[in-house]
Amino acid sequence: MSAELPRRIGFWGGAALMVGNILGSGIFQAPGSIAAETGSPAVALAFWIGSGLLSLLGALTFAELAASMPATGGIYLYLHEGLGPRAAFTFGWTYQLLIKPFAGAALSIVFAHHVNALFGTQVPAPVLACGLIVVLTVLNTLTVRGTTGTAIVLTLLKALSLALIVGLGLSLGKGSAANFAATPSQHPLWMGAAPMLYAVLWTYDGWVDVTSVAGEIHDPARNLPRILIAGTVGVIALYVAVNVVYISIVPLREMENLDTIAPLVMERLLGKSGAVAVTAMIVVSTVGAANGAILTGARVTYAQARDGLLFRFLGHVHPRFLTPDVSLYSQAVLTAVAVVYLRRFKDLSEGYGFLMGIFYAGAAAAVLVLRRRRPDLERPYKCWGYPVVPLVFILVSLGMAALYIAHDWRTTLPWLAVLLVGFPAHAIWTRSTRADRMPGS
Repeated sequence: MSAELPRRIGFWGGAALMVGNILGSGIFQAPGSIAAETGSPAVALAFWIGSGLLSLLGALTFAELAASMPATGGIYLYLHEGLGPRAAFTFGWTYQLLIKPFAGAALSIVFAHHVNALFGTQVPAPVLACGLIVVLTVLNTLTVRGTTGTAIVLTLLKALSLALIVGLGLSLGKGSAANFAATPSQHPLWMGAAPMLYAVLWTYDGWVDVTSVAGEIHDPARNLPRILIAGTVGVIALYVAVNVVYISIVPLREMENLDTIAPLVMERLLGKSGAVAVTAMIVVSTVGAANGAILTGARVTYAQARDGLLFRFLGHVHPRFLTPDVSLYSQAVLTAVAVVYLRRFKDLSEGYGFLMGIFYAGAAAAVLVLRRRRPDLERPYKCWGYPVVPLVFILVSLGMAALYIAHDWRTTLPWLAVLLVGFPAHAIWTRSTRADRMPGS
């Protein structure tokens, strides 16, 4: 049998992985999308605060699961224990084929476009994106300690860069209070709610990924809840502060025409050199987020293979580096395929968000099921506000999935079809591998 993954990730490494996954491309791109849907800065900020609070509800819910089941796999593990192997298989199936490749590809595409902008080059975006995927996969294969160290450095750089925007915006006095006055919107708020939620929730997404490496977290009962809750609260505060500065410098009616807001903000604060600096900042941010996505994503495939619900070779651990090397390689191939065939950040990020919303709800439901079925399960941390907190999170997550379908059913229904195929695929897998003899099957 292969070696187990050792517990070498401490509080700061885990927090850096989580926050690094969250601080990707969204905070630079989402404000323009939100401005296009509302003329009220108060409404825009309310969506940032509300979406952050929704993420916090999820973190509070998942903290109970992570502390009581501190093993590698994250959502896959929670679904397996709470809703059974069929639900877990379907998640792992969808996660491996679509969800994590979409996330990694979206971040890599943003990285590629901004590298070209930074250096004035015209290298095809898929080439740069696939190159980043290969480099980070190799790094994650060689060492988990090195990648968590990288995550700490990159996360600090990203957080400090965003803090710099806030500091400059407040200290230089170049903003205008008049920008916070509401202006007429092109359509009712309810019509713009779905696009705004898509944009903001993508920006916050990533908080759950640290649970995928719970089996490698040192002292998980103590560290995992602290990582999830402190990390989410810190990101909410940072995002709201950054958006206040954005609006003070660039009014919403001007912001709505911009794909990326930060370069213009920095140019008005520091001159043309500011735009160059923030482009470099975005490159750093996407590298850090892609690094975290690659590290955490392979752990789900690894955990599923070790449970006999995927090919055994995907659960292989490198004998020298003690990392899930084969899962990392397979993930890299699928992510590169997503880059080449979809290419557009919008398609990749929305496909990811739609599918993850469904499984977020399922994993949160596992908290309710396990409280009833396994009252004796050791729970070092219990969800604050139970059962209201997990129930609200479930309802909003399912509502978001419904909004995705209503907003663009032609795009989302094929992804839903791939998810649903996971159920008969599990039946076929069970028959062909006699997985029904496994405990819990």
